[in-house]
Formats: sequence, C-alpha cells, structure tokens
Amino acid sequence: MNSKQKDKLATIILYIISAFVVLLLVSLISLILFKGRHWINPKFLFGIPSIQAGGGIGLHLFNSFYMLIISLIITVPLGVGAGIYLSEYAKEGKMLNIIRLCIETMASLPSIVVGLFGLLIFVNMTGWGYSIISGALAITILNLPAMTRVSETSITEAAKKVKEASLGLGATQWQTIRKVILPSAIPQILTGIILAAGRIFGEAAALLYTAGMSAPVVHISDGSAFNIFRPAETLAVYIWQLNSEGVVPDASKIANGASAVLIVMVLLFNIFARMIGKKIYERYAGTK
Repeated sequence: MNSKQKDKLATIILYIISAFVVLLLVSLISLILFKGRHWINPKFLFGIPSIQAGGGIGLHLFNSFYMLIISLIITVPLGVGAGIYLSEYAKEGKMLNIIRLCIETMASLPSIVVGLFGLLIFVNMTGWGYSIISGALAITILNLPAMTRVSETSITEAAKKVKEASLGLGATQWQTIRKVILPSAIPQILTGIILAAGRIFGEAAALLYTAGMSAPVVHISDGSAFNIFRPAETLAVYIWQLNSEGVVPDASKIANGASAVLIVMVLLFNIFARMIGKKIYERYAGTK
C-alpha cells in the first residue's frame, strides 16, 4: 500500500468516526425529544409541580435559569481574570507550578465531593442553608478550572497575533489586553462559557447538597423569586428525584418531558451564545 492509498484510507476512517459521533448525538437527542414530546404544552412548561398527576416544571425551569445566571456571574470574571493572570502576568517558577497543580486538582474533583464540601462550608458554616448562592458557589468550584484553562489558552493564542503590534503603537499592557487581546479571544472564551453553562444545566450531585431538593412557590411581584438565599431545586435535580423516588403518579412522563426541555435549553443557549459572541467579535474586529 503506497502513501496515497494510506492517506485515502486514513481519511475514510476519520470520516466514518466523525459520522458515527454525529449519528450518536442525533440519535440521543432524537430519542429524548421523542419520549418527551408532550413537553410542548404551556401547562407543562409553566405549571406548578404537584403531587398529583399533570404537574408542571415551571418553578424548576425558572430555578435552572436563575442558577445559570448567578453561577456565570461568579464563574466568568474569576475564570477570565485567572486566565489573564496566567497568560500575561504570571512568571515561570515555583508559584506558577503550584497554581497549575491546584487548577488540575480542582478539575479532577468529583461533583459529589464538591457537593459535600459545599454542604459543610456554604450551607452549614456560613448559615446560608440550602440556597441558590450555595449551589452557585459549588458549581463555580466545578467550572472554574475549565474556564481558567480555556481563557488562558485563548488569550495566549490571541496575544501571539496582535500583542507586539499593539505595544509597538504605544498602548499599555492593560489597554492591549482589554482592547485588543480579549476581543480577539472572545470566540474561544465563549466556548468555555458554553461548557460551563452545560455543566450548570446538567449538574445534579453537587446541587443536591447545596441548593436543596425543594421548589417552594415564589413570585416575581414580591421579589421572593430573586432571593439568592432560598432553596431552589433545578430541573436536573428534579429529573433525578422523579426517577429515583417517583414522587408523583406520572413521574416517568414528567421526567421524559423535563429531559427534553433540558436538551432544548442547552441547544438554544449554545445557538444564542454563538450568535452573541459572533456579534461581539465582529464589533471589535470591524468585520461583517
């Protein structure tokens, strides 16, 4: 077999692997959406959970989005800030090695361990109890290593192209980072944010011990819905509860519908995040 035949064979194998991955993803999403097809119903999407058949997931849906916002508000500045420090300011040496070791160790922590840590620190020691802020901080611990590594890598790669030119024109290092490097790194940083959001939507183990397993009725009018010190059962936790405890007669049907909603939420977030990131990049890059 000559080199051209080997190259053609390798190309075919890679195409087959890619097609298998795409087919697996499409099959998984299609199966979940088909089994939970009854979710296209306002009563189910916005209804209040009930111990009787026919309850909705409105509170859990709101809790998931609110947890997403609070967690990203904490995670993104910390992750991007750490990435900027490691990429542009940190000097090679013992201290940097310790920081990287800490990041790698945090990245390997099981979510159940982070949940127990959150239970001890954020729930018990602080006195916050099962709350949104406790859950958001626990999720931040899980997401921070990946967010930091993605930010560091994207900033380092973006800096190679534009840093010298910006500094040569008289800009300070911080001006270069803020006005030139960060906008260029937006697409890659956005990937880290999307990965973090997916972790927030799908995480259950850590939230069981920090955000709680109850979804009390809240109202936007009196501000109780935005209280970060209230318990908040997210959609992923609710799916786990339905499948493990079967607290309602139609638990399987609700769990299938909630799973479909969760998949749709992740897909929509990915699409809108990509669109927003593209607009931001085009604004700073001056392209259309």
